[in-house]
Amino acid sequence: MTTTEARPAAPAAAGGKHQASDKSRSEARLAWLLAGPAFAVMLLVTAYPILQAFYESLFDYRLTDPANRSFTGLSNYGVILTDPVWWDAFGVTVLITVVTVAVELVLGFALALVMVQALKALRPILRAAILIPYAVITVVSAFAWQFAFAPDSGFVNSWFSFVGLAPDTDWFGSPGSAIFVICLAEIWKTTPFISLLLLAGLAQVPEVLQEAAKVDGATWWQRMRKVTIPNMKAAIMVALLFRTLDAFRVFDSVYVMTAGANGTEVLSFLAYRQTIARLEIGLGSAVSVLLFISVVLICGLFIKGFKVDLSQARGE
Repeated sequence: MTTTEARPAAPAAAGGKHQASDKSRSEARLAWLLAGPAFAVMLLVTAYPILQAFYESLFDYRLTDPANRSFTGLSNYGVILTDPVWWDAFGVTVLITVVTVAVELVLGFALALVMVQALKALRPILRAAILIPYAVITVVSAFAWQFAFAPDSGFVNSWFSFVGLAPDTDWFGSPGSAIFVICLAEIWKTTPFISLLLLAGLAQVPEVLQEAAKVDGATWWQRMRKVTIPNMKAAIMVALLFRTLDAFRVFDSVYVMTAGANGTEVLSFLAYRQTIARLEIGLGSAVSVLLFISVVLICGLFIKGFKVDLSQARGE
C-alpha cells in the first residue's frame, strides 16, 4: 500500500524539478538580456583602454620623439621591476592601503553599531551626518587637509602646540608625517562608505539568533564573535574589497598634498608622472598594466581568502 502510494509521487517530483530548471534557465536568459547591453558597454569602455595600454607598453615610445618609436617587447616591464622607484612606490601604496583600510574597518564598524542602536527618530540624522565627509569631492577634501596642516596657513600647529608642536612644523617635509596626513585625509573621507556597507550587513543578522544567544547567557563580546561577525562575512568581504581597491589606487590626496615628493609617491602617481609629466608612453603604460594586474590579484586574494559565495549569501 505504501509502495503503491509512493510511486506516483516520483514523476511529480521529477516534473517539479524539470519546471524549476526551466524557470531557472528562463530567469538566467532574462538576466542576460537585461544586463547584456550594459555589460557589453562596460566591457568596451574598460577592456579597450587596458588592451591599448598593454599594446603601448610593448614599445619604446616618447611623445617628444614619436618618429623613433620601436618595438621592445616586455623590456619596459623589466626596466620597471628592477627599478627601486617602482618598489618604493609599491611599498608606500601598500602602507597607505593597509593603514587606512584597517582603521576604517574598525571605525566604520563602530559607526554602524551606533546607527543600528540609535533611536529610530535619530537614525536619518545620524546617517546624514556620517555621510557628509563621503559627499565631499576628494580633491576638495585633500586641499582642506593640506591647508589645515600647512605651516603658514594651517591651524593644526597652533591648536596642538600644548603637545610640543612648533608653529613652523612642516608636516609634508618628511615621509612619515606626510603619509600620516594623507592617511588621515583618506580615513576621514571614506570611513562613511565602509560604515554604510557594514550597516547593511548588520541588518541581515537574524534577530532570533541574537535573542537565543542572550537566553543562553552569552556576553556582548561572545555574541559579536559567534553570531554577528560570522553572519556579516559577505558584507565585510565586500566592504574590505571595495575599499582596498580604492585605497590601492589613491592619487588625488597625494597629488594635492605632496605631488609625490619626500618619499610619498604611490603607484598611481608614478604612472601619471611617467605618462603625463615625462611623456614616456611606453613606460607609463607598463606601470599602468602592472597596477591593473596588482588590482586583479587583490580581488582574487580577497575572494579566495574569505571563501564567500555571494549567491548563497543572497539565499539562492
